[in-house]
Amino acid sequence: MPIDELDGRLIELFAAEPRVGVLEASRRLGVARGTVQARLDRMARDGVTRGFGPEIDPGALGYGVTAFVTLQLRQAGGHDPVAARLAQVPEVMEAHTITGPGDMLCRVVARSNTDLQHVIDVIVDVEGVERASSVISLATQVPYRTLPLVRAAARADGGGAARTANGPPPR
Repeated sequence: MPIDELDGRLIELFAAEPRVGVLEASRRLGVARGTVQARLDRMARDGVTRGFGPEIDPGALGYGVTAFVTLQLRQAGGHDPVAARLAQVPEVMEAHTITGPGDMLCRVVARSNTDLQHVIDVIVDVEGVERASSVISLATQVPYRTLPLVRAAARADGGGAARTANGPPPR
């Protein structure tokens, strides 16, 4: 679903201040309250926005180790049952089916390297997981973000990564 410049400004405002409120957002953006509400409702209905809740830092909760775990799965069972079981492990932040070596990539957090070993042991015990390999993140160079993508999508020219980073995209 395409978004326009006002949608982008709404998303940026609510991302920066999730508790701003519709009336205050309409005042700041110079549009009617009904316009703000209608656009928020449309973007939620169309799946563009999934909420405006607080962002949680696992490190501030004591989970200072982040790792990426590549799983090889038993092909007979499929991905969905494994994903459902992984969703029950609190330290599994996200899991993606992937191409290339491995079948699933998980971002996990742990309190320490010793705790990470425990988390990996729990993951390997999930029925359908045959083996796991992991890499530990040393530092987050570019944190998870969506606002640059929102800005690019909201621009009239619909720019993208190649245009933003290196001028016009190759032809």
